[in-house]
Amino acid sequence: MRSILHVDMDAFYASVEQLDQPQFKGRPVIVGADPRAGKGRGVVAACSYEARKFGVRSALPISRAWKLCPEGVYVRPRMERYSEVSGQVMEVFRRYTDLVEPLSIDEAFLDITGSVTLLGAPEQIAVSIKKEVRQATGLTASVGLAPNKFLAKIASDLKKPDGFVVVEEKDIEQFLAPLPISRLWGVGPKTEQRIREMGYQTIGQVAAASREALIRSLGSLGEHLYQLSRGKDDRPVVPDWEPKSTSSETTFDEDTNDRELLLSTILDLSDHVAERLRKDGYRARRVTLKLRYSNFSTHTKQSSLDKFVQTGEEIAEVARRLFAKFSLKQKIRLIGVSVGDLHRDGADPQQLGLFPQSNDKEKLSRTVDEIKQKFGADAVRRGSQLR
Repeated sequence: MRSILHVDMDAFYASVEQLDQPQFKGRPVIVGADPRAGKGRGVVAACSYEARKFGVRSALPISRAWKLCPEGVYVRPRMERYSEVSGQVMEVFRRYTDLVEPLSIDEAFLDITGSVTLLGAPEQIAVSIKKEVRQATGLTASVGLAPNKFLAKIASDLKKPDGFVVVEEKDIEQFLAPLPISRLWGVGPKTEQRIREMGYQTIGQVAAASREALIRSLGSLGEHLYQLSRGKDDRPVVPDWEPKSTSSETTFDEDTNDRELLLSTILDLSDHVAERLRKDGYRARRVTLKLRYSNFSTHTKQSSLDKFVQTGEEIAEVARRLFAKFSLKQKIRLIGVSVGDLHRDGADPQQLGLFPQSNDKEKLSRTVDEIKQKFGADAVRRGSQLR
């Protein structure tokens, strides 16, 4: 039987802020856009457990968060700092097993089946990981231990913060039965409503249903839910997980159709995306531009390239061409740039020329990266960013 851990850092962004600013401890911390006294734009990226008591949650409009919790501490995200702490956490994980599958910056699956002989019982390993994460970072993590990924993921979420839940093989049916169907992977709001209309409210009720009836009503999803409701999930922990895309977006303080501002923002976002590509050692061959209009309708356009790119100028050049295809009859609320079809540095399959030319833009970009690394993110800025 496999021993799978799901480790999830507790309120990660907000907890890092409370760690770095001790005066924030015990206070409702909201990480996200500037609330501007309830008139701000954008959304909540993360919040502390103290803020959640007021009804604040991730993805909530920041203006709504302010109305719910005007006395909260509002801070802007510091992704470089969060990435730094995330690296410390992942380093702890890899001391216990090579089979670590990060799901995001603050959570991962670990297959510790092969570690038991050397490091002790699965429960002992889980407790040790929680302890080492706290020693390394000063932060708490919630852990689920189970025979598969689905069960471990649910378990880690049940007793947050600083929780530890073990699901043994003999207890799977009892563990799952009372849980709501929304806990099943693949069940979003619309699917949940449909399943409830079929008369199923809990996972236990789905497990007791006819397999044929589920497949007849839900197709392949019915088979998927039938298996999960019985705690079956054979997916392996995949350590060589590769990101499919990376993106950056911003919500304007006021809706705008200022073409110069929009083009400048595209370049700024492209620089952020390119810097992340270089830091993680990737190149991209697909660029996507996203616009959200003042009526909240969201539209995207994308372009696939004949080469791999890694600089802000190259990404922005494509994004600007995509931008020219959009209508500006309505003002723009949000704009975003993302890249996909990622390949590792050195794995670029494109044909090299007989006399390859040095890429001065890449050399300059890497030099700027080094300056920022040494002197801070604002040490070097484009002239267009000064407006």
